[in-house]
Amino acid sequence: MSLNRSEKEAVIKEVTGLAAKAQTLVMAEYRGVTVADMTRLRTEARGNGVVLSVLKNTLARRAVAGSGFEVAADQMTGPLIYGFSEDAVAAAKVVADFAKTNDKLVIRGGVYGGKALDANAVKQLASIPTKEVLLAQLCGLLKSPISRTAVVLGALAAKKGEGEAAAA
Repeated sequence: MSLNRSEKEAVIKEVTGLAAKAQTLVMAEYRGVTVADMTRLRTEARGNGVVLSVLKNTLARRAVAGSGFEVAADQMTGPLIYGFSEDAVAAAKVVADFAKTNDKLVIRGGVYGGKALDANAVKQLASIPTKEVLLAQLCGLLKSPISRTAVVLGALAAKKGEGEAAAA
């Protein structure tokens, strides 16, 4: 199916908007993935705030021209699905998790922070905990000394209460 000029301009405008908001771009080859599996991947991506698009590579190159994602223009060959996410690790995590269960989806590369990533770097990015998990860990670290102090003070109070009960 061929797109006319106005449709191509609309696609480029939409992808340029996605690229302007996104922190991360992940590209994966989807040759051989079934429609049912692709639908499952898209549903999972949508739930994690990732926008997945199958684009013509020339349109994708034009859309990311001038943005931080332009460094990956040379990797944009073959049948690719593009995942954009505002969260730094969401796109990498969704695609990498799906690729673990479906060997037909092959991670080709990505971009984070204006730097091109290879497939291994995308997998490493995917292994980083999400922002919510990191915040929870930070709260746990901040709470830990306070809770330990409360336990020690409680033990001292209990010991002091036992000593007063024995004296009476």
